[in-house]
Amino acid sequence: MHLTKISLEAPYLLFLGDCPDMHHAKTGAGIAFWRPERCVGQMRLPACPVDLGLPEMTVSDAQGAGVRTAVIGVAPMGGRIPDVWLPLLSQLAAAGINIAAGLHTKLNDIPALVDAASKGGATLTDVRIPPPDIAIGKGRLRSGKRVLMVGTDCAVGKKYSALALHRELQRRDIKTTFRATGQTGIMIAGEGLPIDAVVADFISGAAEALSPDNDADHWDVIEGQGSLLNPSYSGVSLGLLHGSQPDAIVLCHDAERLEIDETGGDYPIPELDEVIDDALRMARRTRPTCFCAGVSINTSKMGDFERDNYLSKMQSDLGLPCVDPIATGMTPIANFLLKYAS
Repeated sequence: MHLTKISLEAPYLLFLGDCPDMHHAKTGAGIAFWRPERCVGQMRLPACPVDLGLPEMTVSDAQGAGVRTAVIGVAPMGGRIPDVWLPLLSQLAAAGINIAAGLHTKLNDIPALVDAASKGGATLTDVRIPPPDIAIGKGRLRSGKRVLMVGTDCAVGKKYSALALHRELQRRDIKTTFRATGQTGIMIAGEGLPIDAVVADFISGAAEALSPDNDADHWDVIEGQGSLLNPSYSGVSLGLLHGSQPDAIVLCHDAERLEIDETGGDYPIPELDEVIDDALRMARRTRPTCFCAGVSINTSKMGDFERDNYLSKMQSDLGLPCVDPIATGMTPIANFLLKYAS
């Protein structure tokens, strides 16, 4: 089976539409953070409060700046493209600017966009399309080593943690590959597999194909999706956990998040040691020796003093390395991972 591979022409314009908050702008924010050299501007509707710190552009500005691809940087609930975005997207396509999106709504299924792209000579790239030949999971243990990011909820830093850990392993000249499982990761890495677009019966098989047999000292760093705690997205998380057969997991959490997002407060997030125990119990169904290598926590809303105290207390309580993947880095987790991996 071949992975989903994309090649988007830079420079990029990040399209934010009427995105209400940074939480839903995670695609644009992720690309701007991890591939800043490719991003030259942003485009927003008047009601959009989200600002990625890039120059604001009109269609004419984007043409003048040599933009080659407008990337839809929003991940709305359900992955749909709202009608209010279509006039601007059509103008971009008619101006010859390619459009890329990782949503469940396909660009190529929207007649107005297809017509505008045809007239402008632009391409429409749908990232969230899995390959057609995915097999069911077999549960066969594979050579090589794997570490999977698992989360207390959606959008708590699983992608950032995986990319930061991958970068740390690369810095040590360790053989490693970042394995993208969502649209943003695929746009950043250029390849991967959109796990949440796979038919449910084949999710574990897709995870197996994403991290195939490899050298004994090679590490696949696998981006997680959803959360076992989230009543909407737990299915994709469990399939990815079983199919990845990780040697280790890293729990990812947002320090400000007390309950599962967008569920009306009905699902508080348990203590982190309970979350780790539940994840390990599931992981050990297909990888009996799986262990937790640490906790990666988004503390971006804390000051340095508060963050250091928070991480220190969490580390003392859990007996595991606790870091912020951006503010403090993944060195302690990498050390723990390499020391205890069998």
